[in-house]
Amino acid sequence: MATGKIFVGIGGWTFAPWRGTFYPDDLPQKRELEFAAKALTSIEINGTYYSLFKPESFAKWRSETPDDFVFSVKGSRYCTNRTNLGEGAGIERFVAQGLSELKDRLGPINWQFMESKKFDAGEIEAFLKLLPAEVDGLRLRHALEPRHASFDDPKFFKLAEKYNAAIVFADTDKFPSIDQQTADFSYARLMRTSEDVETGYRPAELDALAKKAKASAKRGDAFIYFISGTKIRAPAAAQALIKRL
Repeated sequence: MATGKIFVGIGGWTFAPWRGTFYPDDLPQKRELEFAAKALTSIEINGTYYSLFKPESFAKWRSETPDDFVFSVKGSRYCTNRTNLGEGAGIERFVAQGLSELKDRLGPINWQFMESKKFDAGEIEAFLKLLPAEVDGLRLRHALEPRHASFDDPKFFKLAEKYNAAIVFADTDKFPSIDQQTADFSYARLMRTSEDVETGYRPAELDALAKKAKASAKRGDAFIYFISGTKIRAPAAAQALIKRL
């Protein structure tokens, strides 16, 4: 029996080629989030990687989504694109920008490291120690997305488990695909959507992803996002997986 929920979605909701393919031609752009939130069960907010937002923005996004919808939030590059992650620069400011305005819609924060960032146990533990457990009384869940092969190391897995941080599973050949359960939730970013497949992933691949998602949900909430690859196919892939679930 599953103990967690499965959330499936895409990265962001503003992408011009989705107009007329995912979004109806006559849909006002200001209603795209409302439409996407009814078609999907989650969205990874990517804009937070590049800049801070006002609390009013998070409150507005919450107001435009249904009760069972959840956002994940991409951690700021100012915090992660650094020589020494253990300095913790910007983390407190990032968390305090207004994330708590999402309230029950707040899912995990995805901290994506630079491709050149190599695993250093001391540095990563220092970073993990700085990640806050809550903001304004709201629990925070943290996911780590390494992009260097050196992170495929049992020492990293143990550190992530020690601090209840999920390791992002990346379905790609470009970055390490680490499939380890280290937290009470899981996080996957799927990057192989193909332009010549209407649903991005082939039926058999989607069946396998659905099976994997159900297995992950037995251990806690599972967050799955179709990112990159052929981006125009991401919404169709997410909807096809949701149907299988």
